[in-house]
Amino acid sequence: MPSDAVLEVKDLSLSYQIRQGEVKAVQDVSFRLARGHSLGLVGESGCGKSSIANCLMGLLPDNALVSNGQVVLGGQDLLGMPEETLRHFRWNRIAMVFQAAMNVLDPVYRVGDQITEAMEAHAHFSPAPQSVRSERAPWRLKRTESGAREKVADLFRKVGLDPQLMDRYPHEFSGGMRQRAVIAMALSCDPDVIIADEPTTALDVIMQDRILRELKAIQTETDLAVIYISHDIAVIAEVTNSVAVMYAGRLVELGATTEVLASPLHHYTAALVSSFPTLMGEKKPLAVLGGEPPDLVSPPSGCPFHPRCPASTDICRTEVPPRVNRGNHWAACWHPVDSAAAPSGSTP
Repeated sequence: MPSDAVLEVKDLSLSYQIRQGEVKAVQDVSFRLARGHSLGLVGESGCGKSSIANCLMGLLPDNALVSNGQVVLGGQDLLGMPEETLRHFRWNRIAMVFQAAMNVLDPVYRVGDQITEAMEAHAHFSPAPQSVRSERAPWRLKRTESGAREKVADLFRKVGLDPQLMDRYPHEFSGGMRQRAVIAMALSCDPDVIIADEPTTALDVIMQDRILRELKAIQTETDLAVIYISHDIAVIAEVTNSVAVMYAGRLVELGATTEVLASPLHHYTAALVSSFPTLMGEKKPLAVLGGEPPDLVSPPSGCPFHPRCPASTDICRTEVPPRVNRGNHWAACWHPVDSAAAPSGSTP
């Protein structure tokens, strides 16, 4: 792993046991994330994006099974780590901005108190192992009520909220204000990595833009590594350095955001890009991707996208596709969109 990589996911596979059988939610997913950089995870609902996020946080349900892989954060594998040890990593080293901010916040508990409680629960106001303390957070020594309020006030300013709102309840916040408060909570323990799962869901486009700009500014200021999970290609294009496209639990394309969105190699990525309107360049009709995502209890053989792919052939239906490389940009496809790319011969 390069020296600037703070997080590395290696060959991650996980499934869920349900009444109908085993749901193969994530299969052989690998990616790296450098400090100060951002990665976008995109794909249709049910493709495995949130399963990866919950796995990284150690928040999988009881019916989940991680059958393979590693999640290396700061040189330590989080998978198989005892819960008590993982609890010190969670929020201190890796935190999450959850979907549906109103459901995340307790409606009968003041917002500032909820953020303070998060800091208390994750060793900011009680002894913590020295190995998980951050030199970037000297305020952690202030294990007093006034120190906690000072930190929360500072977080509110960072996310564009008036510190006087600390003592208000969630129902007194607008949707955008609640989302900012949830981002403040994720930042409260100065983590190295933040996972933002649909951070602007249900907000109007102006508020989306404001919150994304604020989050990006905070990332630059604090050298955070951020994973954005979204269905919205426009959001991913605006805030990420690289993008990983998922389909049916597999990573089908990975590369720099500008390269992937401008010159996709995989036909699924090309369909996603073509389905979003643009204000720039030639006006084209929006593409419609027919069919439905596959059943992950019985996924299709070969390339999982072949039932919906306009370029599929017999080999797509029977053989797992190899990686097609174009520099540091690759896709798993037998017949890439870019005919100049050539298969590397290794499967993802």
